[in-house]
Amino acid sequence: MTTFNRISAIITAGGLSNRFGSNKLLENLKNGKSVIQTTIQKFLPFCNEIIIPCHNDVRNHIESSMPAFLDKITFVQFGETRQQSVFNGLIECKNKGGCDIILIHDGARPFIEAETIEKTIEKLKEYKGVCVGAFATDTIKITDKSGNIIKTIDRNTVFCAQTPQGFDFITILDAHKKLKDKNFTDDSGMLEYLGIEVFALEGSHSNKKITFKEDLTVL
Repeated sequence: MTTFNRISAIITAGGLSNRFGSNKLLENLKNGKSVIQTTIQKFLPFCNEIIIPCHNDVRNHIESSMPAFLDKITFVQFGETRQQSVFNGLIECKNKGGCDIILIHDGARPFIEAETIEKTIEKLKEYKGVCVGAFATDTIKITDKSGNIIKTIDRNTVFCAQTPQGFDFITILDAHKKLKDKNFTDDSGMLEYLGIEVFALEGSHSNKKITFKEDLTVL
């Protein structure tokens, strides 16, 4: 049975929150804790180290609100794109000795369930890459640039990608090096591009990414 000696996570926190209107990661949830604080705490029980590409305001907030956990948290410079931020995190992990597997998660997804993280780690005993997501519940339409509907897709085949996405560390680091001049919006897409199988792990629709202010009140 495969076992992992070291598990790391990269939690991306370098976005500008343009659609939200302020830094959504610093907003408080109903539990009284900030979005980013809640997200980090979900991963602490599973990881030896958490690497966070972020702005200084996020770093200052984490340092002041989570002093007891700073021995497991490393901050790195955020990139101009999400891909660059993740790559910075991967290089930091490599420089500190690497790990067996790495989980990559959006800082703005604080509602991730522990069971989903556990299942992601378990599936990485079989696959080099795992992408958490949920199958579409709405009917999916394809339109042209004028807004005319071209066709309807079978929603049972539409898998809406979420995070965490988990990877064999060497595999995802190599993918980032090979594709550093591209601009992928998620890391599993990089493995797909290189022809490496990625397992689609069904999670929960509650694992929503906070994008708008109403997302804080609805959930």
